[in-house]
Amino acid sequence: MYQPVIGLEVHLQLNTRTKIFSACNADYFGQAPNTVTDPLTLGLPGTLPVVNARAVELAVMFGLALNCDVEGFTQFHRKNYFYPDAPKNYQISQYDRPIARDGWVDVGARRIRIKRAHLEDDAGKLVHPAYAPYSLLDLNRAGSALIEMVTEPDIAGPEEARVFLGYVRALAQALGVSDANPEEGKMRCDVNVSLHRPGEPFGTKVEVKNLNSFRSVARALEYEIARQTRVLEGGGVVRQDTMGWDEGGNKTFVMRTKEGEADYRYFPDPDLPPLVITREFIEDVRARMPELPVQKRERYVAAGIKADAAETLADSVTLSAFLDAAMGEGADAQKLVNWLLGDVAGWLAARELDIGASRLTPAHLATLVKLIDAGELSGKMGKELLPEVMEGADPAALVRERGLAVVTDTAAIEAAISAAMAANPKAVEQFRGGNAKAANALFGPVMRAMGGQAKPEVVRDVLMRKLQG
Repeated sequence: MYQPVIGLEVHLQLNTRTKIFSACNADYFGQAPNTVTDPLTLGLPGTLPVVNARAVELAVMFGLALNCDVEGFTQFHRKNYFYPDAPKNYQISQYDRPIARDGWVDVGARRIRIKRAHLEDDAGKLVHPAYAPYSLLDLNRAGSALIEMVTEPDIAGPEEARVFLGYVRALAQALGVSDANPEEGKMRCDVNVSLHRPGEPFGTKVEVKNLNSFRSVARALEYEIARQTRVLEGGGVVRQDTMGWDEGGNKTFVMRTKEGEADYRYFPDPDLPPLVITREFIEDVRARMPELPVQKRERYVAAGIKADAAETLADSVTLSAFLDAAMGEGADAQKLVNWLLGDVAGWLAARELDIGASRLTPAHLATLVKLIDAGELSGKMGKELLPEVMEGADPAALVRERGLAVVTDTAAIEAAISAAMAANPKAVEQFRGGNAKAANALFGPVMRAMGGQAKPEVVRDVLMRKLQG
């Protein structure tokens, strides 16, 4: 039986206004190809890089969140390779002096060690038109600020890889370090996987490049583990190749023979001086760090929210911000969560909206929950009002304007019960003959007569008293 050994290389595009080594605009998404460039991006002779201070700050913040060592000397290197998407014929990256190293994160009950996180500039993008004998090059992305995070080979399987990536995305978004949106290419992942038998040395590592969704990562790992198993069980040898992922065919394919470290001919970039990250700088960054998802999760559980729901909410920047504001209005935390992850989530999903794109306000949802909690509005009526509340209506105003407040007037309720008993004497007789369930035949008509506005608990109490009297 073979066991997989998996490590991940995660690339996050940093939220900087300009690119990492020039003043070129970093907001290229949706722009026409090759229109967001400058001489440095294009690799023109005589251009000189200047480090983006904001990129350094975000990298330090991310390193601290990963429990990394970020203090001390860091340096940029040239990583040489010749490929159409790299106009300079090298990438400015970091080699043996990364900005962050030796960290860890806990995902569930497992600790995943972080080998390093370093800064680098992004390459351009190649587009391969179907059936065309050529490829197209778009350099808008080239030069964007990236942080690459490399794990140790601590990940046990495809599902754990997916969960870990979800944690990294939540962390990056909570910090504001990156949008971490795979659909826009702002979070990409390479996977390294090998197989070995328990107690034996690790096998030959294969890398699968540029996976841009969590689903693709899991499927690529599943396929590659099965492929390598077939090779080894057939007496073959796994080659150290760099693979691509064919999404349509659901399989990997060989891109090129895997480069070794020496192939890149790293050397310190002569145009960029080394940086010294001081303790004072680190503490200043730490003081400005927002609450991390794990801290939010603990706070939500302490407030009475169920653990699974707390994790879902803590991992979403927009949902957690909305919940915090609604909790600040004094509504019960778990009841707010029930609405947020139930009816509200259903309404949003049907319209493919994020909660931030709706007109629902935290104050209005809190008001709806408090009205129901106080017995002034039935849960059924609350659900009926929700579509209007989602469009910005104040539930308290709706209740006043439409006279929807729950009826607790026992005289009106008694009159409705008397009418129901007179209309269904058989149910009364069955109840008094010992069939307690016969009361249900009267409860429904009473609630209908009250227009659904009577408090069910009051109706049932009065009904039982009159039946037993």
